[in-house]
Amino acid sequence: MREYCGIFGVYSPTRNVAFTIKKGLFHLQHRGQESAGIVTFDGQKFNTLKNFGLVAEALPDSLVRDMNGFSGIGHTRYSTFGDKDSFNNIQPISIFAHNKYIALAHNGNLTNADMLKKELVKEGRVFHSTSDSEVILHLYVKYMNLSPLDRFRIISNSVRGAFSILILQNDTLFAFRDKHGTRPLIMGINGDEFAFASEVGALRATGFKHIRELAPGELAIVQHGRVSTYIVEANAPKNQCIFELIYFARPDGVIFGKSVYDFRKESGRILAKKEQYNIDIVVPVPDSGLMAALGYSEEGNIPLEFGFIRNHYVGRSFIAPSNREEKVKMKLIPVRNIVEGKSIALIDDSIVRGTTSGKIISLLRENGAKEVHMRIASPPVKYPCYFGIDIPTRDELIASNREIDDIRREIGADSLLYLDIEDLYTLIRPNKKDFCYSCFTGRYLYTPE
Repeated sequence: MREYCGIFGVYSPTRNVAFTIKKGLFHLQHRGQESAGIVTFDGQKFNTLKNFGLVAEALPDSLVRDMNGFSGIGHTRYSTFGDKDSFNNIQPISIFAHNKYIALAHNGNLTNADMLKKELVKEGRVFHSTSDSEVILHLYVKYMNLSPLDRFRIISNSVRGAFSILILQNDTLFAFRDKHGTRPLIMGINGDEFAFASEVGALRATGFKHIRELAPGELAIVQHGRVSTYIVEANAPKNQCIFELIYFARPDGVIFGKSVYDFRKESGRILAKKEQYNIDIVVPVPDSGLMAALGYSEEGNIPLEFGFIRNHYVGRSFIAPSNREEKVKMKLIPVRNIVEGKSIALIDDSIVRGTTSGKIISLLRENGAKEVHMRIASPPVKYPCYFGIDIPTRDELIASNREIDDIRREIGADSLLYLDIEDLYTLIRPNKKDFCYSCFTGRYLYTPE
């Protein structure tokens, strides 16, 4: 029951924004490859376009061109909460209530969604999707008679879990980040236009200057050409997702005040300092292990070689909804003359289920690698995540009930080395208390009710 996505919203006083939103979603495609959608307001009604597939196929230019509206929001999704085959679960989700059009795009996961949904259904509210995101939409509608600050304060106090949300109410754009700051939400400006995105790269690619991340519990309201910001909830403990830095965010970004590129490169340096074997070459798993491999190579003074060529027409195997093992073979093409006869340090950012790592090691051995030493730029993932990563049960986690050497044997490596939790603390000093490590430690801020 997890949801990990990319969201993008734009307010402009003078031009249609649908193409800008599509471009922004394209630069968030790595956060979700299952479906995409856009909603714009043209002054009288919503225009909606959404479908299954990648942004380019779900949102064809011929249809985006017909979407009028100076304000709008978009969403690219990989589903783990709700029926992934249901069209009604594709976001943004929208409703007409109190003579207003309202649409929502949500990145995150609610741990008490089932309980809240039961209460709302008893009140007579009708749900059209199985996504936890619709719970937030109905709460918003329920309290529309209140001021925006009171409305979002009730939402903040009612829901548990992680969320960054964009809500479009007619031509007014609301951006809100949960009080623990688990998911990023970044504000940008371009003249008299405002935008909000899950990552900085989407803002830069669409011509917006990065202003700052919204603070935990902060609400931004864009209306009548102006943006106003308010702290709705303050002084809650931060719970920023460390996996944003380890895996999900694009390496050109700045998340939670940290350079993703620098974080991953430094993690590789730490791995190299722990090395005990004679390594001939460093090979990154494309593209997730690239920055860590660069740091490892520089620190250890060992050549970095691209032992795999990536087929970029195949999506990321971790967040693809099915057929991960077959996608590995389609995605990664070994370069035999690089790996043959070599003792290899194979660098990746994480091992979750282990099926991908095992298949990659097999490919190296099939192409003549002498030794394969797996090096992982994060600690063992032992526990489910309730805040937005696709780790449904402990049974699916290779490290949940295995020792390191058992994992090594299962994936077929000659040796296996992880970062430990203290290494992570070193990487994010002095702010280690601001992050969530629950998938490594089993210590949760919230668990499902």
